Amino acid sequence: MPTETIPYSKESAMKEKTITTKIETLGEAKVLSPLAAKAQGGYTERFVKDEDRVLIDVNLNKIKDTIKNNVEPPSFEKAGPREKIYFDPSKLKCAIVTCGGLCPGLNDIIRSVVLELYHCYGVKNIYGIRHGLQGFIPEFGHEVMELTAASVSNILDMGGTILGSSRGTQDIGTIVDCLERMNIGILFMVGGDGTLVAAKKIAETITERNLKVSIIVIPKTIDNDIYLVSRTFGFDTAVDIATIAIKGAHNEARGYPNGIGLIKLMGRHSGFLAATAALAQQDANFVLIPEIEIQLTGENGFLAALERRMKERKHAVIVVAEGAGQRFFENQTTEYDPSGNIKLKDIGTFLKNEISQWFKERNNPVTLKYIDPSYIIRSLPANSNDCVYCGFLGRDAVHAGMAGKTKLLVSNWNNHYVHIPMEASAGQRKYVDPKGKLWQSVLEATGQGALINGKAHETHPA
Repeated sequence: MPTETIPYSKESAMKEKTITTKIETLGEAKVLSPLAAKAQGGYTERFVKDEDRVLIDVNLNKIKDTIKNNVEPPSFEKAGPREKIYFDPSKLKCAIVTCGGLCPGLNDIIRSVVLELYHCYGVKNIYGIRHGLQGFIPEFGHEVMELTAASVSNILDMGGTILGSSRGTQDIGTIVDCLERMNIGILFMVGGDGTLVAAKKIAETITERNLKVSIIVIPKTIDNDIYLVSRTFGFDTAVDIATIAIKGAHNEARGYPNGIGLIKLMGRHSGFLAATAALAQQDANFVLIPEIEIQLTGENGFLAALERRMKERKHAVIVVAEGAGQRFFENQTTEYDPSGNIKLKDIGTFLKNEISQWFKERNNPVTLKYIDPSYIIRSLPANSNDCVYCGFLGRDAVHAGMAGKTKLLVSNWNNHYVHIPMEASAGQRKYVDPKGKLWQSVLEATGQGALINGKAHETHPA
């Protein structure tokens, strides 16, 4: 079983990484799972063993090469219910916290976790931590929410999160103090890359104090950029809503002489949403993402290409990810948000002004409509696909925690649900591959070309 450090190369990861696949546990699982008594429901047939693995890379040639060298192909531990669990459900207290920006599916995750704990494992003491990591800090005074099957039964149609959220770092030691005072056995943390980094620090502090607390992360980000996660929940819903924005922009552009529709979508460092939405609704003529450098001026620059498009078709639709083109603001002061992230400059209004000025200088007036649906997308309920997906993630998070596993996130990988060690994913990011199928399909669908005066190249971190 490959629990050692392994080399890994994946198209979307952009470079070779070193990944450890070993999952830590709090101790030996000795308690017979309550699910074993529900054989009539088919539970016993779906018990998973730690030896059940999912290959990291399913490329047949790579697998053959690995086996040829007498090395077992690297793999992740499969998620799912275990026959023996670590915690006694009758004495266990669990908590769940949602952190960072809003995202479709947060309430679905909360509901899935609570119902699995309550109905399937018989855990009755489940607490919701209010307003993210602030909820652990006494000075903020946020009350704890008691979660029951009844209290979460009707939250699926609500956007946002019933627990609230917040941004910003909090003292790790104080968070662990709170977990000790509340006698929490499992903490479920729902959030993005910042939450994952915080969860790793919390878990490390718990280990230093020799506490028996399991930390399980359910990864969340509309940007879909969490490393070693094929798709994050909320992304499917975001694509749905983004395509509506593209439809609207296209109708606006076609409805006026020299009409231009400009849509800004989420994607701080990775352009998965912009690229995928453009393919789902193939009305976009230009897609700009953080991974691909563009130039504004020059014969092959963006503005010249847009001008050619307007002469030929009299309208155009542009989709831009929020993190695209940040190099255009290099001379401006860098600001940071409460979580320590660099505040992005507004590429949407920048492009709106540059486009308007370009055509004005050429006495060629355009009608430009600018659309930013970001906050609408973030706060809506999950669609059906994401709702089902959240159910899988929440249940597998509970199975992992009840088995005494810790320092992991639940991921979907190669069409299987797996356990990913926090240290393998925290602090890293997934990018759109300029040579991969997603971006090459965007180029084929838009026909936009390189938009650079010279050889095109990606701008993501090496």
